[in-house]
Amino acid sequence: MQAGEPSITARAAAAFRAAHQRLEGGRVFSDPLALRILGPDADNPVLAAAFAPEREPIRLGVAARARFAEDAVAAAVERGVRQVVMLGAGLDTYGCRAPQQAAGLRVFEVDHPATQEWKRDRLAAAGIAIPPSLTFAPVDFERQGLADGLAAAGFDPGRPAFFGWLGVVPYLTRAAVLDTLGFIAALPGGSGVVFDYGEPPGALPPEQRAVHEARAAWAAEAGEPFLSHFTPEEIASLAGDLGLTVAEDIRYGELTARYGRGAADRSAEAGATGDAGAHLIHAVRPPVR
Repeated sequence: MQAGEPSITARAAAAFRAAHQRLEGGRVFSDPLALRILGPDADNPVLAAAFAPEREPIRLGVAARARFAEDAVAAAVERGVRQVVMLGAGLDTYGCRAPQQAAGLRVFEVDHPATQEWKRDRLAAAGIAIPPSLTFAPVDFERQGLADGLAAAGFDPGRPAFFGWLGVVPYLTRAAVLDTLGFIAALPGGSGVVFDYGEPPGALPPEQRAVHEARAAWAAEAGEPFLSHFTPEEIASLAGDLGLTVAEDIRYGELTARYGRGAADRSAEAGATGDAGAHLIHAVRPPVR
């Protein structure tokens, strides 16, 4: 990871989202800004691999993950939630595409200050406007907590909020994960979160374990080692203890089959979508009745 830039894993996810727009026409997840914000990263040899024809199953997996998350955000906004937080936003473009017709909607992007400065330069270079509804919440977690960073950006803890938290949890310690979930669980009823997590490699069958180990080795070499794993039963129990109810927990492979349609047969094998024990979870804090 280079100082002041999104992590290589975040940039790789952005590359796959952009490649999905160009090669599959965004049929699983439409993001008209993805190619523009990727910009010169499209020429990076590591990231350019996302555009290779044989990477279609991974592209569809990344696109399905984004679709699942934004569908959950849209449902929360439809219920009246007017605060959306993207944790570890990287090159995500939701804040620039958020539905302006949702009166009073505010989107907060949380990331390291230097990373956000880099992203704002990238947005300017791409000619992507920052709408009034988007607020950058720079947080250096070595010096500041999430609650303080959001409060400084104008976040109201007295109102419900929905959080998108993709591609982050596996790289955090268990304590950091639970602290963040605890913060979300302490918000008013109707709040919620979508995040991804990985199962312990020892719980996986041999072929999936091999895929997991290869991905973990790549991430560690990039300076972003996996630090936490959870079983579905464990994460549901931990979330419940905090006051969150799991609305859905779905494996990546099943997620791609849900949204990918014609490509589902090509993505069925465990490693094709980067599945290997990876899950997406949608958890909510039930309203007080």
